[in-house]
Formats: sequence, C-alpha cells, structure tokens
Amino acid sequence: MLAGDSSRKSLEAESYRTRFSAWTPISNKSLNKQLFQERVALISHWFDLWTDKQRQEFLFTIFLRCSKSQLRCVQDWFSERIHMAKVDFSTVLPRFISLYIFSFLSPKDLCAAAQVSWPWKFLTEQDCLWMPKCIRFGWFLPYTPADNEFGAWKHHYIACVSTLDWLTPREAAAIYDTLNEPKTEEEDELEETQREKCIRRIIWEKIILRKKELFKVRPPWVSGTRCSSLLKPKCQPRLSQTVRERVGLHEALEKQLVLASLDALPKRSNISGRHSYPLFSKKNGHGVYKNGDSSSYSFQPHFILISSRIPAYEMVVESVKVGVISVVYEHSGITLESLLYLIEKALEGRKVQSMGIFSDGDSREINLLQGCKIGIKNLLRPDVRNFWEKLGSYVAAEEEGGHVDIFVPLGASEAGMEVLSQLAQLTGTFFTAPTGIATGSYQHILSDWLGPPRKRAPPSIYFSQSKLQTWSSLTDFLEDSLKPVRKQLRPLFKELQKSISGRMIGQLMFDTMSVAHVLNNQETAQALADGLMELSEESSEGNITEDNSQDPKSSLSKNDLNLEALLKLESKLQMDSAEKRTRVVRELLQSERKYVQMLEIVRDIYATPLKAALSSNRAILSAVNIHIIFSDVLQILSLNRGFLDNLRDRLQEWSPAHCVGEIVIKFGSQLNTYTNFFNNYPVVLKTIEKCREMTPAFRAFLKRHDKTIVTKMLSLPELLLYPSRRFEEYINLLYALRLHTPAEHIDRGDLTTAVDQIKKYKSYIDQMKQNISMKDQLSDIQRIIRGCPMLSEVNRYLIRIQEVAQLHCCDEEISFPLRLYEHIRDLSLFLFNDTLLVSSRGTSHTPFERTSKTNYQFIASVALHRIFVEDIPDSKYVKNAFILQGPKHQWICATEVEDDKFLWLSVLQNAIKSSMEK
Repeated sequence: MLAGDSSRKSLEAESYRTRFSAWTPISNKSLNKQLFQERVALISHWFDLWTDKQRQEFLFTIFLRCSKSQLRCVQDWFSERIHMAKVDFSTVLPRFISLYIFSFLSPKDLCAAAQVSWPWKFLTEQDCLWMPKCIRFGWFLPYTPADNEFGAWKHHYIACVSTLDWLTPREAAAIYDTLNEPKTEEEDELEETQREKCIRRIIWEKIILRKKELFKVRPPWVSGTRCSSLLKPKCQPRLSQTVRERVGLHEALEKQLVLASLDALPKRSNISGRHSYPLFSKKNGHGVYKNGDSSSYSFQPHFILISSRIPAYEMVVESVKVGVISVVYEHSGITLESLLYLIEKALEGRKVQSMGIFSDGDSREINLLQGCKIGIKNLLRPDVRNFWEKLGSYVAAEEEGGHVDIFVPLGASEAGMEVLSQLAQLTGTFFTAPTGIATGSYQHILSDWLGPPRKRAPPSIYFSQSKLQTWSSLTDFLEDSLKPVRKQLRPLFKELQKSISGRMIGQLMFDTMSVAHVLNNQETAQALADGLMELSEESSEGNITEDNSQDPKSSLSKNDLNLEALLKLESKLQMDSAEKRTRVVRELLQSERKYVQMLEIVRDIYATPLKAALSSNRAILSAVNIHIIFSDVLQILSLNRGFLDNLRDRLQEWSPAHCVGEIVIKFGSQLNTYTNFFNNYPVVLKTIEKCREMTPAFRAFLKRHDKTIVTKMLSLPELLLYPSRRFEEYINLLYALRLHTPAEHIDRGDLTTAVDQIKKYKSYIDQMKQNISMKDQLSDIQRIIRGCPMLSEVNRYLIRIQEVAQLHCCDEEISFPLRLYEHIRDLSLFLFNDTLLVSSRGTSHTPFERTSKTNYQFIASVALHRIFVEDIPDSKYVKNAFILQGPKHQWICATEVEDDKFLWLSVLQNAIKSSMEK
C-alpha cells in the first residue's frame, strides 16, 4: 500500500512539473489544453479592446515570429476563403508592351476599354494608337498638338467619323448596285407561308384572350347595358395586372393590342367644323386672337398662323392688324392634326380671303412643327398631304383672290420653288413666298414676293409695317429679353386672370341671387367666368391694336416712308438673271467682310492684348488657357481671310461669265478648321467661365472690353457665336446664286457641289446643337424631379409636358356613365420619344411672397410601346378623362380643358406609333 501511494504521488508531481513557465504543465494534456484556451480567450479579449493601429502592430509582431510553414498556412487559409483579384497587366508590364497590346483593338473596343479604369483610359487615348487609324482613312490633323494636349488624334477620329455619310443597304444598292441576288420563287413561297402561319397564330391568341376578358367584364344579364355580341362596346376593356401576368402576353400580341387601343380612341370628323369633342370657348396655352368683330360672316377675313419658334413672337402678335385673325401655336408638343383643330376652332366654319403662315424655315423647307419639316421629300406623305389639302379648303378660290402666304424664303431656291409648285397642285390654291435673302435677320419678309404684283404686299396685309420692321431688325435682342420675362410671368398672369374673373362673377351672383340659386347655377357661373376671360383677352388685344392702328401714317417716320418707296420701286424693276446673280455675289462678299470684321474684333480686342500681357511678364491668363480659347478662332480667321481675298479679287473684274463655285469648293475642302472649333466649343466656354471666376485680372479685363462700342456691344461668348450662324447664311446665298445661274452656265456644276458640301457640314453643326439642347433639357428635367432616374440617353428628347389630375373610381362594377370619381392628386406627364415619365406635382408657397414654387416627385417611367390608352366618355360626373395602362400601374387622368385632352391624346398616339415603328 505504501509503495502504491508513493508511485501515485510521484506521477502527480510529474504531471504538474512545468517547462520554462510556472503556468504550462508538460505531461497533463487536459490541464494544458484548458490553460491554453484560457490564455487564447484572454488575448482575444485584449485584441478586441485595442485600436486598429494596435491590432496591426500586434499582427506584424506575430507574423515576424512565425516560421515559413506557419506563414504558408495563413496563405492557404486566405486563398480558400478569399478569391485573390486578378492583376492588371497595364500596371505590371512596361508601358510600350501595354500599348502594343492595345494597338490590336478596334476604335470601338478602344473606347470601351477606356471606360474600365483610369490607367486604361490614359493608355487607350494615346496618340500613337489613334494616329495610324486616322491616317489609314486619310484623316490628317490640321494642326500640331501641343506637348500637354491629350487625346487630339482620338477627338479628330471621332469628329471625322461623325461627319460620314452613312447609307442604308437600299440606298447603297441604288448607288453602287450592291443588293443581293433575288430569291427564288420557292423561297418566296416558303417565307409567305411561314408569315401567314405566324399571323394566324397571333390572331388566334388574341381572339382567345379577348373572349376571356369579355367574359370576365361582362355585366349581369337584363341589366339594361349594351353588351350584346352584335354591338361593339364603346370602351375597350382594360387588362388587369393579374391577367397580364397570368397570360404572359407575347411581344407581337402586346404590340397589336397597343395599336388596337390607339385605334379605339375618339377621332375627329373629316367634315370641317365638326368634332367628336364639343367646342369650348376657353383659351389655353394656344393663343387664339380675334381682332375685330368675329360675329360677322358677311366678309372673308384674313388669317395668320404664328409659330412660337419665331424669336420674340409676342412682338409679332402685337403687330397684327385689326380684323386679322391670328393663332399662336406651340412649335413642340403638337401634331398636324392638332394644328388643324386649332385653325378650325378659330375660323368657326368660315373661309378666309388669305392665310399667312409665319414659321421658322429656310430656302428649302418649312420648319412647321418639331420633327416635321415640310420639304420635297415628305410633302407627299399621307398625313402631310392631308394637312395641306384641308388647309387649302379653308382659303377662298384663286378666282376670288384667295392665296396662302408663307413667310419663309422659299422663292430664293429651286427646292423652295418646287415645294410651292407641289403645294399649289395639291390644294388648287395660289402659294407665294419671299424671294429675297437677308443674312442674319428676318428682313427677307420685306423683300419681293412671288406672283403678280398686288396693291398691298403680303406683310402689309397682316401686320403693321413699322412694327414688323422694328421686330425684324431686333429679333435676337428681343428674344433674349423676353425669355426670362415669359418664364416668370406666364404662370402668374394665368392664375391672376382666373382669380379676377372668378371674383367678379362670384360678386355678381351673390349680389343678385340667394345661396340656393347660387348652388343650383354653378355651371352658369363657370360659363360666365370663361366668357369673361375670353372677352377680356379680345378687348385687350382689340384695344391695343386699334390704338396702334388708328393713324399708321403718322407713326411712320421719314425713313420708313423712304424705305417703303424704295421697296415699291424695287418690286417694279424687272431684273434679269445676270443682274440678280451679280447682286447675290455682292451680298456674299459684303456679308463675308462683316463676318471677318467680327472675327478680327476677337483677335485685336481680346487675343492680342492677352498675349502681349503674357510676353511682358504681367500675364492675365496662362499660355494654355489662351491657346484653348483663341487658337481655333484665329485659324478660322486666317481661313476666311483667304476666302474673302479670293472673292474680292474675283469681283474686281466681274462679269456674268465669271465663276464663284470653284472658290467656295476650295473653301469647303478646308472646313476641318471649323470641326476643331466646334468640337472644342463647349470647352472654350467652360474655360472662359472658369477663368472669370478664379482670375480677378481676367474678370477686370472682360469688364473693360465686353459690350463696348468697339465690340459692337457684344461680349466674348456672343462673338464666338458667329461661326455657327455663318453657315446658314452660306447655304441661303449659294441657293440663291444657283437659282439665278442658267443651266448652261459653266459655274452651275461647281455651285451644286459647293451647296452639297456646305449643306453636309451645316447638318453636322445642327446635330451638335440638337444634342447639346436635348442634353440640357433632360438634365433640367432630371434636376427638378426628385427621385428621377437617369434620363440622358442617346436620341432621347422631350415632346410634351401635360398637367393632369389623377382620379380614382369609387366603384368599377357599374357602367361608365354612372361611375363616380374622386380627385387624388395632381400629376405631370413628361412625354419623351421612347418613354412616358409620370410624376406627382405639388405647390409650395413662400411666406410674404406672391409667387409659388412647383415641386415634382417621380412615380414611374413606362416604355411607350407598353402603354395602353383608353378614352373615358364624358358623363355627368367626369369630363376630359382617359386611362393610361402600363405593365404595373394604371392612371385615370383628366385634363382641365377639353382641348388639352385632344391635343395630348393626339401627340401620345403619334409618339407610340413612332416608337413601335423603330
């Protein structure tokens, strides 16, 4: 027993024997493991209490004490749980090897690679990659890039590609005969059979779906509703969201259903003066001004149609004479059908003696509406042809002296003359237009007009001559002044007019009726308010025009009388083609001299003093900023100075046999200088603004020189506008020159080539302007709508904004005429060419201020090809209502005025059809 006890005690002593520490037993594994876990927990507790810097120092100390096998274990642990990122070869390999790899990419792939990261963007925009691609097509950079200029060859390549003339396969086949061989009869029959089967299947699916929907929404039997299978219901049944998700509409079927919903909308009658909607006497955003007594039908008045695209169109409306009916229409957000509706409403079934169309345009086409330019190419399109035929029916016959006056210089080119000829053949009405060209203004409307001489020139039929002359000479300045005034006062005057008319009617009714009678005559009160608003507008317009037209002779100055006499004398002179050709060439020389003088102002007043200050060590701007702002303009000045010298030399010994076309062709071959200017134009303006804000010396310099007599009262950014405006003048003058050049003249072919050359470059400038305008418009809309997604997409533009009230149906089980609706909130519908954006609209007022602020909140965005449109007939409880059905949402909307509903549905219908044709 004693021996056993002694051996057990010796084992216990051995188990508690430690090595290097009084806390780490050697042979007792369980106790050793327990102590180790306690120490790990203690260290972990300390580790949790440390800061990030202390933890990093601790880990660094631990890793230094680890062996290679322990570090390899850590590496394996990380590789199993965390995937290592791939290494960017451009940051590892030498730069010349990375550039060699990128050289195998196409231009499109290089642009895509530039969006990966900043190192890739820096490498893919190197000139050594883009210069061979430009030289292969013969696109040479017209200047030597500076040392610090980045991506010059890439920008040059993009500019050259954007100016190429792309052809569709059919156009290429017509020019180069590259269409494929025609298919055999067997292949055509097979394709026709497959197409028929597909159409049958789609129609069958549509019929089945329609039967299911009709079965679900049918009313109870013997309910008095017209739901017989022999009668087509007035309103299309809506597709509920559950049905749409359950059936899973085929894309082609959904497209056909959308088109069917558009066809079901109410249409206007073809008979003049009759509509599916009742005619109201309200005036909305489209101004209808009737100067004089409109109730008399014993005479045929004159009618003028004025576009809001005209600069300072309010001044043009102000100059309309008494007795002339004028209609102002919105250039954007309206269709040809809507424009006819406005004209019919203003004429009230009458015919007019003459009709004037005052819109934007040039010597080849009429810019009547946004996206609708009337020219030779689209004149015979069904909708355009129908518009002009109906428009001609409102004018008296030519035997009775009826005529249509278009205030666009179509008589100054052969293309414009062809347009007038085709319009006369379509309508049987005489059309006339100005023949003169006025560079930089609207003075062409005061020049000679086509047709036999009359007692009065077309402008004097519709307008006060003195006011029209004042407007035509100051259009740009008037438009710049009226833009902010129009924006600020239009909503204020609209609400103020409603408020004043409502108060007057309310006071009248409360003075003459009891409360019971007032409640029973609300519709009468509304009619009186509308009539008072209309009368106030007519009286104000009539009084103004009567006061201004009481004594027109007394308002004309001696200069006006002399100008009128000169115009009459000039109209009587019959100039032959040689004299007119000489006149146009001299106008080209004179306008070119003025243009070069404006560019010399930029050089002498701005560029030269800034360079002199830089050379004298008193720099106002750095050399880089001076180069960015003025280098392209000075190159343009050098180019146009040579062009002016060539024109001056040619006109010194001018005769009808001399040619000008070759000089213009030589000038057109050097237009790459203008390409560099227009590509850098946004950068130039941003550089000017940045230097103005950050450099006090440059700010003082601009203050001394901007808008002085030497600079023609213009600032530096305004002077930089002249290169873009000059090309429109070139085209008009070249068209007029070619019109007065005989077909057998040697200069005829060169002039045609020069016209095509300048016209192609003008289209490039217009595309740049349109892109910048659309981008700014989309950014403004995105800024004012809270929660709005990104709107900037290629080829997207705004068509119309419509304010509506969102309604909610209290009981959808009853028929449409008996349904009650309640107003939920106000909506604003932003219609783009590819989508419809729906936002809520609210109004916030500022204390002690009369003006209010409109707030918008994003709700939804729906693609146009997925919108179902349904009309709600007017009833006792709702008017001017319609339904917009999207994939996930449905909106019951109503406009305030009946005209707004018709215009909105017409524009929406055309936009949906256009988006589905793409």
